[in-house]
Amino acid sequence: MKDQSVVADLRRQVFCELSRVAYEADKESIASEIEEIPYIITPTEVPQYRESIYRERQIASERVRLAMGLSLRPANKPVHLTEGLMDSAISERYYEPPLMQVIPSACDKCPENKYKVTNMCRNCVGHFCIKACPKGAISVVEGKSHIDQEKCIQCGRCKAVCPYDAISHRIRPCEAACGIDAISSDEFGRAKIDSDKCVACGQCMAACPFGAIADKSQIFQLITSIRGGSKVIAEVAPAIAGQFGPKASLGRLKTALMKLGFADMYEVADGADMGCIAEAHHYARTVATGQVPFLLTSCCPAWAVLVKKQFPDIANQVSQELTPMVATAREIKEGDPEAKIVFIGPCAAKKLEASRRTIRSYVDFVITFEELAGMFESRGVIVEKCEESPLPHPASSAGRGYAVSGGVASAVEKCINEYYPGIPVDIHHAEGLADCKRMLSLAKAGKMDGCMIEGMGCPGGCVAGVGTIIPPEKARILVGLDQRKTDREIPSSDILEKARRLTKMGDKK
Repeated sequence: MKDQSVVADLRRQVFCELSRVAYEADKESIASEIEEIPYIITPTEVPQYRESIYRERQIASERVRLAMGLSLRPANKPVHLTEGLMDSAISERYYEPPLMQVIPSACDKCPENKYKVTNMCRNCVGHFCIKACPKGAISVVEGKSHIDQEKCIQCGRCKAVCPYDAISHRIRPCEAACGIDAISSDEFGRAKIDSDKCVACGQCMAACPFGAIADKSQIFQLITSIRGGSKVIAEVAPAIAGQFGPKASLGRLKTALMKLGFADMYEVADGADMGCIAEAHHYARTVATGQVPFLLTSCCPAWAVLVKKQFPDIANQVSQELTPMVATAREIKEGDPEAKIVFIGPCAAKKLEASRRTIRSYVDFVITFEELAGMFESRGVIVEKCEESPLPHPASSAGRGYAVSGGVASAVEKCINEYYPGIPVDIHHAEGLADCKRMLSLAKAGKMDGCMIEGMGCPGGCVAGVGTIIPPEKARILVGLDQRKTDREIPSSDILEKARRLTKMGDKK
């Protein structure tokens, strides 16, 4: 579990309790049992984290609604916790947009970007802060430096030169985590997400120490589908390595998923293998020949949405090849058209990708590792204690490497060198939305011509996705170990054939 955050524990408790109800309750009792969840989470009259038990239960109730895929209740009129439940309790229902929401009762109204002098100031003779300020915003008041917020331009020079580190940079954590300036304040001082800018990466949710930002879930609809007798097949992202313990192999994970009611499990890394072959052909035939100036990868939905929203002039350079999630789902449905597919991964933005009209026919549900952990807990399933199940088609080491920043670029480069030896390869990668914006600005300015650019919305790649449950540094190491467990290198004849059949790639010319 994500051991560095109590907020993550509280979220998982919501997922666990909702999963328990979804698996066990009958139609007559399901609404009342969902009503009980906030009281299960806050069982006493003594608040643990807020000033009152009533506020804690209010927040827990809103988290339950979001976990059901429903929107937050309005503050100005009464809405029952389970209102909309029956409309939501169907397998075909996607969450109600927007995906990311701020829970008003949970937001602590953190101060916006501001530099402030603390009591560590010694009113030193040097007055380095006063000398460094370009706007004359600092003076001495009552024996210590004082910053006039009306004049301050938040340049940070005062903080940089203070010998006592007496100047604090106070910034709203969610705002600091957002690399595209999508977070501001509403009229009450609470965080507000600009849906026109937001790309649903979820980094704000991970950064908020009050758990005031949450995404919507499909676990309720997923379990409803399983209980209804649907054949549900899981496709798991490469970042799954180590998420449920160092001994939680893919074979054990498959067994654990089948205990939850899933019919089978596939690796999304298999789709990544197809994708990197298709991208290699695309690069060699269009970028290397000068037909297009550069190529942008498409596997990270936050990156792809960022391009479309903020760099529409170059949006046509985003690869049109199927993403690994969609390629894998398409392969599964080609063999079993009636199956329902759930993508299990580290990414909130994949929920946004799967809701697109062109993708809904392939991917029926998207849940995160964090949400899956709640499902396992509700059924008492411990992945590391499960028996091994066979994996008939293990993916390649390169496909599994898609989980870390630079992994896509590395896999594509291998394919280019294999299929088009002698063609010069110029591949770059960006990680984190701020770095992605910088790279896209360079591309738009004509400074990345001839390049293939990999973009990852999360710093470090998918292993740092908001839906992961172990620290990214540890996950990166475990993905590397997982890569070394397979001897298969791309390209292989079977993967090449699947890539030709399922993507837009033609034969090599």
